[in-house]
Amino acid sequence: MKKILLSLLVLLFILTGCNTSSPKKAGLSHEAMMATSSRTEKNGWILIHIEGTPDVIGYQHGYLLADEIIDLRGAIGVLNESSTGRNWEFYRNESFRLLWGGVPEEYREELNGIAAGVNAKLGAGKIDIKDMVAINSFLEIPGYYVPWLEGQKKTTPPERCSAFAATGSMTTDRKIVMAHNNWSEYVVGERWNIIMDIVPEKGNRIFMDALPGFIHSGDDFNINSAGLIVTETTISNFKGFDTLGVAEFVRARKAIQYASSIDEYASIMVEKNNGGYANDWLIGDNKTGEIARLELGLKNHFLERTRDGYFVGANFPVNEKLMKEETSFDPSSKDASANMRRLRWEELMKQYKGKIDIESAKAFMGDHYDMRRNMEKAGRFSLCGHMDEDEIGKNEISWDGAYFHAGAVQAKATDSNLAAKMQFWARMGHPCGQSFNAGSYIEKHPEYNFQKEYLRDMPGQEWLLTGITTNQAIGK
Repeated sequence: MKKILLSLLVLLFILTGCNTSSPKKAGLSHEAMMATSSRTEKNGWILIHIEGTPDVIGYQHGYLLADEIIDLRGAIGVLNESSTGRNWEFYRNESFRLLWGGVPEEYREELNGIAAGVNAKLGAGKIDIKDMVAINSFLEIPGYYVPWLEGQKKTTPPERCSAFAATGSMTTDRKIVMAHNNWSEYVVGERWNIIMDIVPEKGNRIFMDALPGFIHSGDDFNINSAGLIVTETTISNFKGFDTLGVAEFVRARKAIQYASSIDEYASIMVEKNNGGYANDWLIGDNKTGEIARLELGLKNHFLERTRDGYFVGANFPVNEKLMKEETSFDPSSKDASANMRRLRWEELMKQYKGKIDIESAKAFMGDHYDMRRNMEKAGRFSLCGHMDEDEIGKNEISWDGAYFHAGAVQAKATDSNLAAKMQFWARMGHPCGQSFNAGSYIEKHPEYNFQKEYLRDMPGQEWLLTGITTNQAIGK
């Protein structure tokens, strides 16, 4: 009898394994794996819809964005080597060694699926799992681990992004309005033009912008089907890294996929935090109208929340304890872009109290007022950053040269009504609509010629309303 029962259990296990929806195990054809995916392009954006099990989602992603992923790998490699002196092989090996052990099986399958999709499109051996981990950890290994490895002798991570969230008496309908613009080196930011509609086998549907190959947003403008709206700005002059922690790209993806409340989101981000990509996270819960700011360092984290007010982000640390223990930030410096942009945010929030809506949010993203110079000037002190046009260098971060090739490269804005439909407005390129010409820039500033192969134009674009239908990403 025991032998019969054992045989039945073994047979059941075999049948269950054969019934899995995994394409590798079920032998799905390329056509079957791609059946629930789509790609469209508009106003400088590439919009993709991917759906299914982790490996199917990954395969669809890799196949649809194969050329863009290979192109991004080259751009990141050039940028990393110029800023840290370490080549791509270092990043492949170190990111895999440090982070792969903390990647859950679900995301291992997705990352392997992306590599498989790229190789299916472009030919075997074009990319591998080490490349995928290095790409996804682009925001934490060069700027956080490498300075830690070198005893913080090098400059700290660059400041990235301007953002706000408002609710209650701050907005025209007393509901949430949130917006964010992405500050990045142009050589990478020009490629931050992917909008993903992800329908995973488990957890929430996700609508977000991202770099090609990312399983997370990276600059973190996300909406999920549980009613959360999330963005962030980095903490300037941050120092510290925990080599035993879990990658930020894993925690950020897990949080937006599985959290349905502010507390759940914060809990996932804090657990096993490695200090990589330290941020002030702005989180809105569309079910309650509440917004929150999670300031997440390595040693310290603080959660503030309100149903009547606002939170702004411009790369300044908020909590004094975190600032003193984990940064070298000077809150009194008038030469710090973060301080000047914070002043501009406070001025705008006061001026627009009760009048904030989606149109004013879009206008904030392209704002050029310089609080340091007290004038309209697109530069390193404006919410819409144009460091390439600014003669003042900054020494407190790694973007320290005058006329450095960085600034606001795209923007997104949403409100409660749009987020309920999983939609947001997006503008690729400078949020003000101004164009950037790569050839003219290199001609004027030959000291940045190292990136000539990958630096390209950013044409001025119009705002695009993006969102989801039943089964695909849309832009209209």
